Amino acid sequence: MTTVIELEGVGRAYGERTALAGVTLTLQAGQTLVVFGPNGAGKSTLLRVLATLLRPTAGTAKVFGSEIPREAWMVRGRVGLLGHEPLLYRDLSARENLRYHARLHDVGLERVEALLDAVGLARRAGDPVSTYSRGMVQRAALARAVLHEPDLLLLDEPRANLDPAAAEALEPLLRGRARVITSHDPTGGLAEADIALGLRDGRPALLAPAAEVTTAQIGALYR
Repeated sequence: MTTVIELEGVGRAYGERTALAGVTLTLQAGQTLVVFGPNGAGKSTLLRVLATLLRPTAGTAKVFGSEIPREAWMVRGRVGLLGHEPLLYRDLSARENLRYHARLHDVGLERVEALLDAVGLARRAGDPVSTYSRGMVQRAALARAVLHEPDLLLLDEPRANLDPAAAEALEPLLRGRARVITSHDPTGGLAEADIALGLRDGRPALLAPAAEVTTAQIGALYR
């Protein structure tokens, strides 16, 4: 199998404050890593390191065999990020946002229209993002993240602000590639995970195949 992520003792500090420390793991193509932990545990920091948006201050990190940040330019076009910030221009419409990103990734405009339909935004695609509900913004952001058909998806609570019907409709867009997903849902998160990582105070408190992890173990991270 192709190794997508290799982390060895990865950490990130802001001055004297440690946001992430001692993360060592491997993720293969097609696998899903689900990261659990309370707010401030380091989940989003880990995603941002993998997305090459943050420089690790300890350890070594490789994505698709390329060391980051030194070889970040080899990685960025193969990664799709859905973070807490949607990375959309609010004064532009969903269509304009996706067309802008399509040009950056050399993606055809037919892909833009297909995605707008897939995420249920075709009828509102010409309206400014500033007029969208939180759920609609999340759907547009997800479309942006998968627009270039990345080999690795980094998803920070991807179902936030989505009703159950919308979340189910978007599932096909999230499958078929390696994924790192942050979650506060022990049952749902373990069901889609191959590997479970639990963070507490920036450090791994749990790392195991998801089939060997219980919801009680995940719940203990929050106590």
